[in-house]
Amino acid sequence: MKSFVEIEGFKCYAPNLAFENDGFPSQVHDLLASLEEKNFWFKSRNEIIQELFKKFLGYNNNKKVLEIGCGNGFVLKGLQSLKYQLYGSEIYLEGLKNVSKRISNVELFQIDATDMPFQEEFDAIGAFDVIEHIDDDKKVMREIHKSLKSDGLLYITVPQYQWMWSYMDDYAKHKRRYKRTELKQKLQDTGFDVMFISSFVTILFPFVMLSRIMKKNKPIEEVTIDDVTKELILPSWLNKLFYQIMQIDRFLIKKEFSLPFGNSLVVVAKKTF
Repeated sequence: MKSFVEIEGFKCYAPNLAFENDGFPSQVHDLLASLEEKNFWFKSRNEIIQELFKKFLGYNNNKKVLEIGCGNGFVLKGLQSLKYQLYGSEIYLEGLKNVSKRISNVELFQIDATDMPFQEEFDAIGAFDVIEHIDDDKKVMREIHKSLKSDGLLYITVPQYQWMWSYMDDYAKHKRRYKRTELKQKLQDTGFDVMFISSFVTILFPFVMLSRIMKKNKPIEEVTIDDVTKELILPSWLNKLFYQIMQIDRFLIKKEFSLPFGNSLVVVAKKTF
């Protein structure tokens, strides 16, 4: 087992990265913690993730589930209703503090996803809008593969289409957006069989596309936290409308219909060797 140091009550396996690194703007953690519960996108993504966990992993079965890059714990909170043994990891200590305030009965630790301290430990591992922040995404996939039990499941969400790149990607320190074929190939190369893949934010895609086009030409040095906040805080009526529209995506994915286009991709893959 890889050694760790304890900082503020958390096991830290990569303490040199716990407060600052190039993968994600740490100041966004508190902003997201205040917005996730209400924002239509975070709520809808959570519901889609839960549907796929129920479909492929089952529920009420005490399976061991790890989320890497768990942020402020919003996904973990949603998964609690499915009665798994839940574990959460983050590279930032600030995120883990927010998780511990939001939920209990979840074991938390700080790790670098490219060097995970586990061996055939978990029944499922999730990485939700995480691997696009990491230069060597295939290394993360190999580490997840090592950490999963035989036939273990990997759940991933990522942003889709490089041509959709905007200053929001720059601000979030994304390394890339994905093509469906690219993501499938990388998973196959690292020992996974893709069981299900679908786009989402499909019905709303024209609105998202227009929003991204309007954000393409602003230099990153001019982007402020207010610009990011405007993306996430919508008028209440519009947020509710978008949430209701996203229920169409959720219903179709629940029926295992693979949506052909959208702002994001969701994947369920099985460890094969």
